[in-house]
Amino acid sequence: MSDALVIIPTYNEKENIEAIIRAVFNQKKIFNVLVVDDNSPDGTATIVENLLSEFPNKLFIEKRKGKNGLGTAYIHGFKWALTKKYEYIIEMDADFSHNPKDLVRLYNACHKGGGDVSVGSRYVNNQVNVVNWDIKRLLLSYFASRYVRFITRIPVFDTTAGFVCWKRQVLETIKLDQIKFIGYAFQIEMKYKAWKHKFTIKEVSVVFTDRDLGASKMSGNIVSEALFGVIKMRLKGLPK
Repeated sequence: MSDALVIIPTYNEKENIEAIIRAVFNQKKIFNVLVVDDNSPDGTATIVENLLSEFPNKLFIEKRKGKNGLGTAYIHGFKWALTKKYEYIIEMDADFSHNPKDLVRLYNACHKGGGDVSVGSRYVNNQVNVVNWDIKRLLLSYFASRYVRFITRIPVFDTTAGFVCWKRQVLETIKLDQIKFIGYAFQIEMKYKAWKHKFTIKEVSVVFTDRDLGASKMSGNIVSEALFGVIKMRLKGLPK
């Protein structure tokens, strides 16, 4: 059994899910994979279930009854990973926007590089590494991260990044049941709490490539949660 688990949340990812699973298993480092599927009507879960016998004790699936948000999917996966005693837990999208070849780099930033958390960052030192985004979306993401950094003072360039490796100690310390946000603000809140607990956060420069297949889950509500949620988080403070 691997010491590292890759959690992939899915909703309608039939075009990508088998390919991303195989890509993770093709890395030199052995990773296990947990798919957390939110009752995808397109049959994503069935594709994963058909692969279970090919990858015994490496591939797992948790099926949830409804579409309840990215944050709650990850928290479900985090709790599952902690009960299974994984030492490193990695968040990754199903759509190849996160390159599976970068998994080892994120893992090593924690395993060998002294990080408690490692973030696959699009904006390290203000360099922009994003492919196939229109300028409006790129500017929104870039300045949102700068805005979050300014409001919270967290020393992370890509605060909204969703390609993240956590040591189990971090997830055991953060009170997962008290996480308030479910969209992009979930990613900010998790990093903010880790930082407030004085865990070391390392950023690993990666190239983010927009999806070729399937539909984006981005929405106005997700953006609003991130922008206004950060102010509430900073002013009111959040329980650790």
